[in-house]
Amino acid sequence: MQPLRGLTVVSLEQAIAGPYASRQLADLGARVIKVERPVTGDFARHYDTRVKGLSSHFVWVNRNKESLTLDIKEPRGLAVLRRLLSTADVFLQNLAPGATARMGLSAAELQAAHPRLIVCDISGYGQGGPYESMKAYDALVQSEAGLLSVTGTGDEMAKVGIAVSDIAAGMYAYSSILAALLERASTGKGSHVDVSMLEATVEWMGFPLYYAYDGAEPPPRAGAAHATIYPYGPFEAGDGKVVMMSIQNEREWRGFCDRFLGRPELADHPDYTGNAKRNAHREALGRIITERFATLTGDEASTLLEAVPVAHARVNTLADVWNHPQLAARGRWHEIASPAGPLPALAPPGLVDPSPRMDPVPDVGEHTAKILAELGVPEEEADALRRDGVV
Repeated sequence: MQPLRGLTVVSLEQAIAGPYASRQLADLGARVIKVERPVTGDFARHYDTRVKGLSSHFVWVNRNKESLTLDIKEPRGLAVLRRLLSTADVFLQNLAPGATARMGLSAAELQAAHPRLIVCDISGYGQGGPYESMKAYDALVQSEAGLLSVTGTGDEMAKVGIAVSDIAAGMYAYSSILAALLERASTGKGSHVDVSMLEATVEWMGFPLYYAYDGAEPPPRAGAAHATIYPYGPFEAGDGKVVMMSIQNEREWRGFCDRFLGRPELADHPDYTGNAKRNAHREALGRIITERFATLTGDEASTLLEAVPVAHARVNTLADVWNHPQLAARGRWHEIASPAGPLPALAPPGLVDPSPRMDPVPDVGEHTAKILAELGVPEEEADALRRDGVV
């Protein structure tokens, strides 16, 4: 189940979007050579020290890779990168806007020299347009994409608690590279993939964007509840446990009124027939539902919801997720090596191979000597590059 084995990806990457895309390719068997700054490496290595002294961000998105340190601002370092690209199938980069083009590594220049090369550029706003040169970090792009306008509560907006714009861009880069590989298999030619964090995030804004179509009122910020479907959100039980539940249709609503609330007459109440009316009267209906939850423990509420049946879930802490029974039952946790020793890692979603690729998180420059030797760099030259801080 490693369909990309034999392919080489050279990734001039940092932070999350680029590394997340290349890790997906590495999980499928591609050889990913991560090009980093000498000594310090990818700055995401230093975001925190929460994983045995390693950065939580870095451990998450950098398994299965090889680390090559190069100072590409130095002509000899750039020359090594060019030699490496002549052996690559994919070149992926998410440096500051225009950085690779200034070094002569634009898609047009690279594909003129290497017609089969797939070049993927990830940036905040894409190539061209008035925002092309703007720096973009996850929270900034969430803001530009309108995500903050629909996230949080009525009193206070909030960004999503994960790097959702980085992740969205990384996943579109990954899927687009896979499509480009299929295209190359039939045409023999590489492609240029231009991924914008803004466009990736706006694509994910589809429901609220269309809900506010043609000047209509946007969905309100509703905290952990759904903005336009009700009841769909968290409810606190009498023992303090919080249960997330969702009514999706009238059959479920009728069963919920009868077998959970014990008030079957509410199913036909004129204020609550149909989701639009329930949503319009969510305050009054919320009081009824909250009062019922207060008479039950969290486990009792879950049991009753299951009997209806109504979709529901525990509101887990991150500690709960580490010990989630479903992940354990499906054998999703594996072990990877790292500079700090063995670490748990979640198997790639969707792959059914019982032995997924779970290679180490690399140390800074761990594979530099090996890669230079593969490129035919003489030992004395490699020593000079190391001595001069080029690698």
